[in-house]
Amino acid sequence: GDREFTALRPNLASDQKNALQITDFHGVHAGLKDLLPLWKDGDLGFVQATSTPYRDKRSHFDGQDILEAGTVELAPMGRRTGWLNRLLPHLPGSEERTAFALGREDMLLLTGEAPVSNWSPEVDLTLSSQGLRLLELLMQSDPNMGAAMAQAIALAGSDGDSVTFEMSEEGMMDEMMADAQQARKGKTHLKIADFAAEQLRGESRIASFSISGWDTHAGQLRALNAPLAKLSETILRLRAELGQPVWEKTTILCMTEFGRTVRENGTRGTDHGTGGTMIMAGGAIRGGRVFGKWPGLGESDLYQGRDLMPTTDVRAWAAWAMHDSFGLPVSALE
Repeated sequence: GDREFTALRPNLASDQKNALQITDFHGVHAGLKDLLPLWKDGDLGFVQATSTPYRDKRSHFDGQDILEAGTVELAPMGRRTGWLNRLLPHLPGSEERTAFALGREDMLLLTGEAPVSNWSPEVDLTLSSQGLRLLELLMQSDPNMGAAMAQAIALAGSDGDSVTFEMSEEGMMDEMMADAQQARKGKTHLKIADFAAEQLRGESRIASFSISGWDTHAGQLRALNAPLAKLSETILRLRAELGQPVWEKTTILCMTEFGRTVRENGTRGTDHGTGGTMIMAGGAIRGGRVFGKWPGLGESDLYQGRDLMPTTDVRAWAAWAMHDSFGLPVSALE
């Protein structure tokens, strides 16, 4: 709805005709059309012009670390912790299964002194029944190792794959190859959503994971379609698998280390900006609204003459979510 928008994005603005109007000023990309019922139900909201404290160097790696560390500057390697990990000691009865880092990527977000669990649909434990029995015999004299093995077996089998196989080594390899093919088909995000929902229906309270593919240095009109579809599918799958009673108590925060540049570049893309959008979903939010203040797109309104000016810190919204979900006092959040 900003009058400067079309001039700044002469090619990308052509996609406005496909936008789904949600307020007098705001439109949503057509790739998120399946989420609009959540907007109408008050279970979807957006934060405009928000950002981490990271500025200027425009490194994806540093930007992601700042996002997950929740700090203004980066601590030295080996001393970095994530803000979700630092939350855990404030939760009564927190244990390893309270929080899950999902997917094959290391998540600084849940790295720290508090114990957490990890799971990826792309990593399988495959044993013959004899191999499993041998492991049990080896572990029976060490209760801690035995408990760890039992948890690993339970997690490995939670995505529907059998952990033990009455088959040859070649048969095991065939099963593993089938899993790899499923990952290449792009359905990993749905397996992660299913697993997250299963844990959150039980004793777990936190799950974090990453959906990649948001680099839009070129061809943004085409490049955003796939990740937006994955994001939409993931949110809707979580809602379906959590069930209404758990969904009503759930908050989903979708955060990014970068906004987009305001002007499109010569290859019809935008990337490495500053102010950006945060998406919130879940029955625990008061959605159906766009939060934050719009800074404008005039030359004097832009950050460094090129980026959307942040008007809020993304950490403030995360802190409100932690406050409302877990009852943390402001002093602990600060």
